Amino acid sequence: MKTFTDAAGRTWTINLTLGTAMAVKDKLDIDLLQPEAGDPPLLTRLGTDEILLGEVLCALLEDQFEAHKVTAADVRNAFDGQTILAAQKAFYEELVDFFQSRGRADRAKAVATQMKMIDAAVTAIETRIDNLDVDAIVSGAMSGELPEASASTREN
Repeated sequence: MKTFTDAAGRTWTINLTLGTAMAVKDKLDIDLLQPEAGDPPLLTRLGTDEILLGEVLCALLEDQFEAHKVTAADVRNAFDGQTILAAQKAFYEELVDFFQSRGRADRAKAVATQMKMIDAAVTAIETRIDNLDVDAIVSGAMSGELPEASASTREN
């Protein structure tokens, strides 16, 4: 079980079991136990679609709403950027633990790799943005000529 705290200070526990996976499948038609399924794969969609991730998280946490005396809307409103990041990390770690204990090292490794890919993609994009010559781009746009991308930008 993995925990995280939302923007309202509530602590949530993600516990992936056959029962919680089936509840998500019944509610959202998403099979968490086949993260490689789909085109693009579910892992990719969860890593790139915050709304989908949020819906999955809410479905996983739904049985805790009553204890916290909240609605799904309350939960969504308390999921700011920092909370989504913490929840995503907890969710992925819970998936890894579930698959490892299930004897599915392949799926555990796929989830761990997805986590690394997200981090690497964010770093690469940040580096590319940091390497932009904003003054040259604005000057070029004003003159009608856009400057060539710098060598470091082309390589990223």
